[in-house]
Amino acid sequence: MALHPLQNAEFLTTAAHDAQLPEPSHPEIAFAGRSNAGKSSAINALANRTRLAFTSKTPGRTQHINFFRLRSDALLADLPGYGYAAVPRELKEHWQQFLARYVATRQTLVGLVLVVDMRHGVADLDRMLLDAYLPSGRPVLVLATKSDKLTPSAARVAAREMERQLHMRFPVHASRIIVVAFSALRHVGIEQAETVIAQWLGIVDTRATSAAAKEKAPPSRGVTRGPKRRS
Repeated sequence: MALHPLQNAEFLTTAAHDAQLPEPSHPEIAFAGRSNAGKSSAINALANRTRLAFTSKTPGRTQHINFFRLRSDALLADLPGYGYAAVPRELKEHWQQFLARYVATRQTLVGLVLVVDMRHGVADLDRMLLDAYLPSGRPVLVLATKSDKLTPSAARVAAREMERQLHMRFPVHASRIIVVAFSALRHVGIEQAETVIAQWLGIVDTRATSAAAKEKAPPSRGVTRGPKRRS
């Protein structure tokens, strides 16, 4: 199977509380981020779909974890956006507790994709989520989104600085934190993100495998034929 691990994803189910979560079986990757950070756009870009994850002009509209089944049978969990002020306080607290429990205790969760607007950096709620998640020993990929709003050089600097700050904030877990400059609009960072996610899911790039196999294969030998007999 080639890369593009999120392509051909199909909606599976939605969960508003723990009892509605799918039975843990196949590996799961989760996408999380503040409302309006570009999470839905990032998922759609990686899945090569326009409306797999719903992008709303009203941040905070998604109030559930939406699960999608991938072609590898792994699951993608689209977590509700957090931090939008117009959401009622009780609902906001429910989301935060639900998300914290999910990322900290979900047995089949193999990696977290944290979506952060690179112009604003990592916020307190992002750090709170990482505080709950990172002690589990699993990796996190930070997509520093909306890099198209900056020049390419400024975007690279912003991504490096975000990674440096996260490594300082979480030194014990620094080796498991990767930051990638990302733009859903211009498809920046797609390949890097796909490579990381594919590794989490154990998906092998068959193109690279085939090329390596050809390099290792012994040279073919032609068939030696004897002299042609005269009739």
